[in-house]
Amino acid sequence: MLIRDAKKGLTDDIIKAAKNEGIDPEKLRRLIISGQVSMPKNLGRDFPVRAVGSCMSTKINANVGTSKDYDNPEGELHKARVAVEYGADAVMDLSTGKNIDAVRRGLTEEMSVPVGTVPVYHAARKHKKVVDMTSDDMFNSVREHAREGVDFVTIHAGINRNSISRLKKDQRLLNIVSRGGSFTMAWMLYNDAENPFYEEFDYLLEIAQEYDLTISLGDGMRPGCMADATDRAEFMEIITLGELVSQCREKDVQSIVEGPGHVPIDEIGMSVEAMKKLTKGAPLYLLGPLVTDIAPGYDHIVGAIGGSIAGMYGADFLCMVTPSEHLALPTADDIREGTIITKIAAHVADTVKESQKDRARAMDLEMSVARSKLDWEKQYGLAIDGKKARHIRETRMTTSEACSMCGDLCAIKLVKEALENDRDE
Repeated sequence: MLIRDAKKGLTDDIIKAAKNEGIDPEKLRRLIISGQVSMPKNLGRDFPVRAVGSCMSTKINANVGTSKDYDNPEGELHKARVAVEYGADAVMDLSTGKNIDAVRRGLTEEMSVPVGTVPVYHAARKHKKVVDMTSDDMFNSVREHAREGVDFVTIHAGINRNSISRLKKDQRLLNIVSRGGSFTMAWMLYNDAENPFYEEFDYLLEIAQEYDLTISLGDGMRPGCMADATDRAEFMEIITLGELVSQCREKDVQSIVEGPGHVPIDEIGMSVEAMKKLTKGAPLYLLGPLVTDIAPGYDHIVGAIGGSIAGMYGADFLCMVTPSEHLALPTADDIREGTIITKIAAHVADTVKESQKDRARAMDLEMSVARSKLDWEKQYGLAIDGKKARHIRETRMTTSEACSMCGDLCAIKLVKEALENDRDE
């Protein structure tokens, strides 16, 4: 197990990750031991590790997965390949289609990045009704996913009787929008029982120990619209997640904490800092956050705005949002665009993170130098999406070495020539 191995000394994975992050390996080792950094990697898989958490560069995750309406596992695997090609640091399978195992198994066999799942989807699909699954179904699905090589799993253990009671007292406009959260709440109310993942969390940790499975503590109470943001139900769950993080650390199990959701832009800083405080600095994984509700079709941009700000305040892991969010299952093009936009958001966050800004701003400086020299090949190579940059310029060419917007009236070229002529005189 990573944490136990780290307590004994440096490992090859820690040394490699530290080199990638530009950080002292000994510092990274200490952050892993403290639980402030996670490196999701199942004992049964071998791939270049990614470090997520304090002092690390901001990472991004891409979601794929089948649904009842679009049950095409190979299509989802293609989307995963696209996401990784364009910079995704991890991929999650959210499949709920008939052949629910196909995408997960394909990802663990093929992907060279961490693979995540939501086992409660698998447990629920074993029955006609979500409420008919058993606690054994839930834990057996976790074990099956871990055995097949899944590196991290979302577990909605923070939804318990207390958080549901708070939700009932403070009615929301959209109540619960988390699919896993809704499954859990519906099961609890129908069966008049406590959440098995909360009640038997120690058993979950035993499974995690066996495979070095990283537990991503899901935000089942995350707000699904601006009107529901930053309420007591959300924070009741986060307090519980902080307690569960402590239990993970006691058992040397890696953990990540998931967060909202839909958050007004002026509440992002407070929200992120509160989550970090309540979970004792656990790696924080956010969907977005989305900062307005009125931009369907452009929610990838809305999420990138929120993600950049959240990253500035300490978010570590951004979940890709696509143009299809709230509308439909994303296409491969949606996945590509969502990945790129989220990659931009992660970089923007890194330009202001104390531990990353020197490296991030050096990349921007290198691009600026290339622009000053009108070095297009260099610019394509440095761009987050160099293929698109090249396509735009080369399909709208000019006889000038500048772009076709300015042509021979290029400001950079004119000023450069004017300064050179002035020096000659």
